[in-house]
Amino acid sequence: MTQQHGAPESQTLGALVHQLSQQIPDLVRSEIRLAQAEVAQKGKRAGVGIGMFSVAGLLAFLGLGTLVATAVLGLANVVDAWLAALIVALVLLAGAAVAGLAGKNKVSEATPAAPEKAIQGIKDDIATVKGDHHG
Repeated sequence: MTQQHGAPESQTLGALVHQLSQQIPDLVRSEIRLAQAEVAQKGKRAGVGIGMFSVAGLLAFLGLGTLVATAVLGLANVVDAWLAALIVALVLLAGAAVAGLAGKNKVSEATPAAPEKAIQGIKDDIATVKGDHHG
């Protein structure tokens, strides 16, 4: 009895399992190579996107600086230039102080980072299983 590799119906179950066991590693390697190529391509796109965000941030920062200079120049029409610059600087520093305090309060609310409710829930569950919890 001769076996033909191209005709599965004439092969024994053992021969088919043997073929399958030889083809699976090749298939897995092919899938891994495909996944690596896909991740590399997505990584390149993400890198370009991050670079574009960086350029946008830089341009926004420069635009904000130009607006600050415009405010100083506009205020200089009413008061001396040094006083205009001082007023704009004080307003910016006051805004920075308010934002800094608000940020500090938000960080304080978020710490400690441990999921306290979940931890307490687990402790309650353990106590219930042990029979220590009477609710």
